[in-house]
Amino acid sequence: MMDIKGIKEQFPILNQEVNGHPLVYLDSAATSQKPLKVIEAIETYYKEYNSNVHRGVHTLGTRATDGYEKSREKVRAFIGAKHVEEIIFTRGTTTSINTVAYSYARANLKEGDEIVITPMEHHSNIIPWQQAAKATGATLKYIPLQEDGTITLKDAEGVITSNTKIVAMMQVSNVLGTVNPVKEIAEIAHRNGAVLLVDGAQSTPHMRINVQELDCDFFAFSGHKMCGPTGIGVLYGKKALLEKMEPVEFGGEMIDFVELYDSTWKELPWKFEGGTPIIAGAIGLGATIDFLEEIGLDHILDHEKKLTAYAMAELQTIPDLTIYGPKERAGLVTFNLADVHPHDVATVLDAEGIAVRAGHHCAQPLMKWLKVSSTARASFYLYNTEEDIDRLVEGLKKAKEYFSDVF
Repeated sequence: MMDIKGIKEQFPILNQEVNGHPLVYLDSAATSQKPLKVIEAIETYYKEYNSNVHRGVHTLGTRATDGYEKSREKVRAFIGAKHVEEIIFTRGTTTSINTVAYSYARANLKEGDEIVITPMEHHSNIIPWQQAAKATGATLKYIPLQEDGTITLKDAEGVITSNTKIVAMMQVSNVLGTVNPVKEIAEIAHRNGAVLLVDGAQSTPHMRINVQELDCDFFAFSGHKMCGPTGIGVLYGKKALLEKMEPVEFGGEMIDFVELYDSTWKELPWKFEGGTPIIAGAIGLGATIDFLEEIGLDHILDHEKKLTAYAMAELQTIPDLTIYGPKERAGLVTFNLADVHPHDVATVLDAEGIAVRAGHHCAQPLMKWLKVSSTARASFYLYNTEEDIDRLVEGLKKAKEYFSDVF
């Protein structure tokens, strides 16, 4: 059982007041807060062994390189990859997806080929495929959504064909909380000769991931959504695929030999990490993994399931509040309150010290499907409690009362 009070004390930012109220942070799907262990790991790097990696033979350079590469091994173990060479450090999920869209897609797609995604995707898993389709003549197709915001394997079977070369899908929706059956989708994709990329930005922080069990070909996630630093992310790719792919950034450290008119690349994973890498971020990500493993991903998932069930039950007691997405969901609730604009709802909640997200959540096609322009979203993580949800409910009741008086 998780000691939530003890966990929360490890996050210094949560021990403050906002607008005269104790902070309730319910926006972890946008970015999570950082525990002292992660902050101190980054501080120690800058204070004690700040140096570039893979270059100098001096002591600081060796310590920095060791810390950087140890974090890569921690990531490998954390997501169940087979080879450490399959772990590429990037700036985040967006960069990871774009790397595949540029390096793999543009080299392997042609006119008549298909890319399959879903309407619930984050913009970072839509726009790269739009651009890849335009560049290659491939066709972009969508697996339709059910009324509750889920997809069915039957529909997937109907959309993914022998012409499909790439399927790209988020494991967990950042708006609906839908948990997609990516393992089963991988089987359908492979049966048709396609590869599967999984956007794990909203799943990796909250549940145990094993990329070999999922049998996905590529997997992308960000550190900042899982208690880690901003500016660091990971692209996992099956070794055989990564070895055939060309780098998308060129410069120092990703090269083997440079001649006047031609160059050759280093082996995996370094051929995809041109220039000075995100050293402090990678070291911070390693500390993040240590922190999450100490608590246990299974405990985190169980805690969030209980919180989400509690939130769903409590929010449904508020008249004129619409909740979007399926009954079975990950740890977030997206909603609208009567005719009140989500930005106004978020402003009232902020006055009560409650931080939620309002807007289109980088998912405009999904907003159009929902027939709304924007929504409010409360997302939960390991440091949230039922008391936080009680505060949210009371804040929403105040917002409803306030705008009822106004209108």
